[in-house]
Amino acid sequence: MRIDTTVEDCADDVMSVAEEHRADLVALLQTLVEAESPSDVPEAQTPVFELVEEALKPLGFRFLRLPGKASGGQLLARPISATSGTPAQLMLGHVDTVWPLGTLKEMPVEQRNGCLYGPGVFDMKGGIVQMVFALRALQDLSLTPPLQPVIFLNSDEEVGSVESRPRIRRLARAVQRTFVLEPALGPEGRLKTARKGVGRFTIEVQGRASHAGLDPEGGASAIVELSHVVQHLHALNDPERGITVNVGTIEGGQRPNVVAPRSRAEVDVRVRTMEDAKEVEQSIFALEPATPNVMLNVEGHFGRPPLERTPRNRALWHLAQQASEQLGLTLGEGRAGGASDGNETSLFSATLDGLGPVGDGAHAEHEHVDIDQLVERTALLALLLMADPVSVPHAPESEHTP
Repeated sequence: MRIDTTVEDCADDVMSVAEEHRADLVALLQTLVEAESPSDVPEAQTPVFELVEEALKPLGFRFLRLPGKASGGQLLARPISATSGTPAQLMLGHVDTVWPLGTLKEMPVEQRNGCLYGPGVFDMKGGIVQMVFALRALQDLSLTPPLQPVIFLNSDEEVGSVESRPRIRRLARAVQRTFVLEPALGPEGRLKTARKGVGRFTIEVQGRASHAGLDPEGGASAIVELSHVVQHLHALNDPERGITVNVGTIEGGQRPNVVAPRSRAEVDVRVRTMEDAKEVEQSIFALEPATPNVMLNVEGHFGRPPLERTPRNRALWHLAQQASEQLGLTLGEGRAGGASDGNETSLFSATLDGLGPVGDGAHAEHEHVDIDQLVERTALLALLLMADPVSVPHAPESEHTP
């Protein structure tokens, strides 16, 4: 992949047009943030989808609203001129936030010190605004991307993308590359070229109750067994390989004078590679009781595969470096401990994550975006959309699917 010479020549124009739209960009972002959209209130997603549609219609897009069962559904936007089979590139994001309805009373949207503050402004409504204004900049300059731009927004990313994941994977199979508009990493605004995969497991222990005073040896303590399990799980941690295994919750027992007949632990696992995911998963499912007369039941899986630095993902990263140089920007990269929908698309298409706003405070009361850099990242996305594509073969699903 490379930046076409004609795109190099227009980099300054792209930045200038993005700057001209600064006020409109901030205004749209403020409106989106004021439309509160927590993941657990499906009907709250509709106003945000409608605002995005309204902003994209003048740019020649048509829309397909995909309903959800437990979520607010998804929005798919394509150019009206697009025809079936046309090579495409995907811009991916989400409209849901972690903030409950009414948060605006305590965290009003406001500008100060060159930043815009508000719930969801950084994660990730700022990225949605970048999509809109990157396309608007290209329209203003009469530039046509070599791959048709497709936008997909879901409303359940913050709760694991359970409903939207199959559609995201289908789209990723059909496009040549995916740009994920999740927030940038750290105050330097690094792109997220790697993310850990995330697994969730539940271990249930079935023991045997007895009176702790009258017949202590007649029981089989599920809590004692769980203590062995916790130590075994802790031993799977490997900081050098980036493997973390965290027993986040435990529960069990009935009362102090009863040998515990049941106990349960919930476990979070994070890994850098699919090989490590398979190894850790096998170790967890291979757990055997150390306490006589108890049984273990293990359930769970890796719901999010790792986003790895594959050759095609590296090619897309180098493309972003070229584009940033044309704009006079400095761009870094990093690895994120959390997962995104980019973990899914990376299985099937070249993926670059963290292209969204530079700021801080995701899921925190000081959530904000840097407005100057929001404009710069809009210009960067516009150049990436114009980049000359080079065919990169899709990976077979069986090669990576956890």
